Amino acid sequence: MGKTAFLQRGPLVDVSSTRFRVSRHAFVDREVLEAEYAEIFDRCWLYVGHTSEIPKAGDFITRTVSRRSVLFVRDKRGEVRAFLNTCPHRGAQVCRARSGNAKSFQCFYHGWVFGPDGRLRSQSDEESYASGFNDQGAGNLVPVPRLASYRDFWFVSFNPDVENLEDYLAGAKDYIDVICDQSSEGMEIVEGCQEYSIRANWKLLTENSIDGYHASTTHATYFDYMKNSVGSLASVSLEGKAFDLGNGHSVLEYSAPWGRPVAQWIPAWGEEGREEIDSIYARLKERLGEERAERIARKNRNLFIFPNLVINDIMAVTVRTFFPHEPDYMQVNGWALAPRDESASARKYRLFNFLEFLGPGGFATPDDVEALEQCQRGYASVHEAPWNDISKGMTKEQPAYDDELQMRAFWRHWHESVRTLVEE
Repeated sequence: MGKTAFLQRGPLVDVSSTRFRVSRHAFVDREVLEAEYAEIFDRCWLYVGHTSEIPKAGDFITRTVSRRSVLFVRDKRGEVRAFLNTCPHRGAQVCRARSGNAKSFQCFYHGWVFGPDGRLRSQSDEESYASGFNDQGAGNLVPVPRLASYRDFWFVSFNPDVENLEDYLAGAKDYIDVICDQSSEGMEIVEGCQEYSIRANWKLLTENSIDGYHASTTHATYFDYMKNSVGSLASVSLEGKAFDLGNGHSVLEYSAPWGRPVAQWIPAWGEEGREEIDSIYARLKERLGEERAERIARKNRNLFIFPNLVINDIMAVTVRTFFPHEPDYMQVNGWALAPRDESASARKYRLFNFLEFLGPGGFATPDDVEALEQCQRGYASVHEAPWNDISKGMTKEQPAYDDELQMRAFWRHWHESVRTLVEE
């Protein structure tokens, strides 16, 4: 990194009153990736898990967050904790299981044992250590610097000086509230996880997740399917708006004709399904009022929380994260979110929808993966064709669902975060 690299690469974002361009070097340069880890992933709030995934004392999951193995656990007092999953003795991962319930965690290398509260409980050959060896806690698991939650979504940060989580979420909180208000009993992650990789830069998936412009072309097969399955539609119309929520977050909010078990009925669910959906909507209306019930039930949301959390509240609710391993390679994880009190039949509709569109083998995800990997291949000509254009809707007072305001919100915040390392 440094001035020489900058002169070779040039500016990464170029903005005028009518044009917004992003350098394709942002998608291929390793120096950019390392700057992203230093200035974004190692400094921002990052999603680690949901309260419902560790409901009982001793429940745990392990996840990789910003290249670190993290142990997300509920201790015997019911407190949610997150530790770096590395033994303070020699560094081995203490917990090798992906999830489960445990009264303690034993490092397989030398046998040190830790409680779910992270405290060192015992050491093999303990008599060989000085009296009071752990009086200052040096033998305990190391907690992540910051851990906080909003509406049961838990975030970690490796930056001890990171701003308060609620301030960081800014306008995204209102949309998380809309999603979580689907149930008076709270929301839960459905057991199971979608895991796959994409041979493309992680920022391409950021753009794709909040891009209404590509839907009708990239996903034409799905829309043809919709025309035949949702009441003889002549066309499939998506209408709505995009909003910049601050701090790099953004959202698309729009109407669509597909079924939503929260409560938008389609003929494929039959008359019995109609009765249940009508009942769900009536309860929403009674609890929250007609205006909010209508918004929850009839509107879809593609919510992006900077830098790498997407909550798709569409025909089902998908929670998705993605981390880059290389400039042209990322790992993706997705979970289904659902009301705790959902009936078996509504859950059946939800999980079908979860797999049908956004599943790794669904209508949308294979199309999107192909599109992103095609973009990455196109960046081989970065020196001759150096720019992506993200100007659509730039001169409108209120950009529409299929404009690019939301991507510009991401790129401005991204650029402000990394520019000192990659352009100076």
